[in-house]
Amino acid sequence: MARDVQITDEQTGRRTAENGKPTGRRDERDMEKHRNKSARFQRVCAAVMTAVIASTSLAGCGQLKYDMAYASASNISSFQVAIREDGGQAKTFASDLCVVSGDVMDSDAVDMAEAEAAALFDINEREVLYSKNAHERLYPASLTKVMTALVALQNASPDQVLTATDAVKITESGAQLCGLKAGDTMTLDQALHILLLYSANDAANLIAENVGGSVEHFVEMMNDEAARLGATNTHFTNANGLTDEEHYTTAYDLYLIFNEAIKYDAFCEIIQMASYQTTYYDGNGRAKEVNYNTTNRFVKKDVQAPANINVLGGKTGTTAAARHCLILLSKDASGAPYISVILKAESNDYLYEKMVGLLEEINK
Repeated sequence: MARDVQITDEQTGRRTAENGKPTGRRDERDMEKHRNKSARFQRVCAAVMTAVIASTSLAGCGQLKYDMAYASASNISSFQVAIREDGGQAKTFASDLCVVSGDVMDSDAVDMAEAEAAALFDINEREVLYSKNAHERLYPASLTKVMTALVALQNASPDQVLTATDAVKITESGAQLCGLKAGDTMTLDQALHILLLYSANDAANLIAENVGGSVEHFVEMMNDEAARLGATNTHFTNANGLTDEEHYTTAYDLYLIFNEAIKYDAFCEIIQMASYQTTYYDGNGRAKEVNYNTTNRFVKKDVQAPANINVLGGKTGTTAAARHCLILLSKDASGAPYISVILKAESNDYLYEKMVGLLEEINK
């Protein structure tokens, strides 16, 4: 955590001789303390200046030279310098993350003319392989549910029993629903499967109300987590991603959120599944057997990844305002992981066609 360093002039009341030198041992000790404080402050200032000078040439993630996109007052994202007085060292907020300052693409890179934003990140090397409008605020649609799942996994047990209330009733036309009714019960693990595979909006509200105490408080938890991760261009108003003017994120912020979510084995296991069958219960204890298929066309094998690339899974999102969105976790032939994301593609076919092209960048 960054710490403010302040120097305050002290009125010491020391007695001095006519030549200005201390007249006794106590005064000598006081002067020595003053010199030590001054030296320590100079070391800290030097560390801060080193970080500031380095930040002016930062441009990618993990490379030796960058164009730094972050500043303490930036409206793009957050950059912080953490000062440790003991060692006089400074480290950047994003020292272990990819950093995007602008568009990154070769002359022969995939053409994303009909997608508003896209990015490809090499997780291990902390390198940005492709970036278009990575910091533009856009509607995320159901990519929101990555954060919903992350906050739920952080704050509840998979075997926690969730009980539906009227909060699961969603009337928006075209909203993806699994048909939950007030009184229905299932575990968090069941709800997460339905949330991430089938993208059920009522399942998102079920999770939010039971884990957060209310949907509203759970959304506050989502925003708190976004802030903690440095996703400063993100603001949520709901747990499912249905369109709201104040509900937005960016391709880069989604990378930060997804990168955190894949640290959880349960999340990684679910996003790789093509289908899920389970039984939950209604308010009268009657069993409801259900089966859901993934919305991810890579996982369904409807779309093939480029040679030497294995798509493990991800999350889809579609609304009229957000258009077609997709975020993926993939690995190359050596097993190195990558996160790719496309937002606001004009059609579903275009989304997957360009995602294949984006993943092809890994092979270059």
